[in-house]
Amino acid sequence: MKKVLYSQRLAPYFFILPFVLTLLVFWLVPVGRSVVMSFQEVLYGQTTFIGTANYERLGRDPIFWKAVYNSMRYMLLTLLLLIPIPMVLAAIVNSKLGSSRLKNIFKASLFVPALTSVVVAGIVFRLMFSETPSGLMNEVVGFFGFGPVRWLREDLTGLVALLALAVWRWAGVNMMYFLAGMQAIPHDYYEAASLDGASKVQQFFHVTLPNLKPTMVYVTTISVYGGLAMFLESFMLYAGNNSPNNQGLTIVGYLYRKGIQENDLGFASAVGVVLLVLILAINLTQLTATGTFKKESVR
Repeated sequence: MKKVLYSQRLAPYFFILPFVLTLLVFWLVPVGRSVVMSFQEVLYGQTTFIGTANYERLGRDPIFWKAVYNSMRYMLLTLLLLIPIPMVLAAIVNSKLGSSRLKNIFKASLFVPALTSVVVAGIVFRLMFSETPSGLMNEVVGFFGFGPVRWLREDLTGLVALLALAVWRWAGVNMMYFLAGMQAIPHDYYEAASLDGASKVQQFFHVTLPNLKPTMVYVTTISVYGGLAMFLESFMLYAGNNSPNNQGLTIVGYLYRKGIQENDLGFASAVGVVLLVLILAINLTQLTATGTFKKESVR
């Protein structure tokens, strides 16, 4: 037993064993069970195998495709906002401009929203985007001479509210990822670029960006998952899972409606399997395109 416990060859496996067990118990087993349930009709204490009927029904449901469209649109727009904005903020914090104390206060203030409950944040943003003239955002647009906007009643303005909540909540977290990546870049690279006459802007595009590739791949991967799996933000913003014309309905919201509200667990499992396949397909595609799976050549 001592030889096994003190074996250098087996030591790494002992360290990853808790993670492997957790993955098996809390991820692989539920996923496998969901795949099985997606081919069944699940009633109280009774399951019936129905083949691909749930998937066929899913393909014919226009509300499901509306949810897919909403989730894909939200995911793409959050990628366009939550990668460049945090990257620029990280570059500013990482620069020599300003005092370190002010930068620390700035970093802490941007990170605080991530620690805030989504429930609380959703309620606050619902009040901010209220359609009443006294709502904060209507006060802002009223200052510029525009009338009250029915923010959460229209598709486009409702999307603006969701994106504002996403940027407020996650910009600070992504900024910290990019800041860590920038601080890991050797300073010698910048000195060599400066000696070659490169400006600060040229250094950012030719030194910082290429060396931030692993961080960008990671942030993109988690953002794809976060965008497609978004549910609670929309649920709290619209005070429920029934937004006007299903404009705030996401894939997870559709799953919740079918599985929890309507107790159609077999059909909801099919929705979950489709969501898993969609996330894996997008992330595996972008990981392959960015060369993440390529082995580095040994020189």
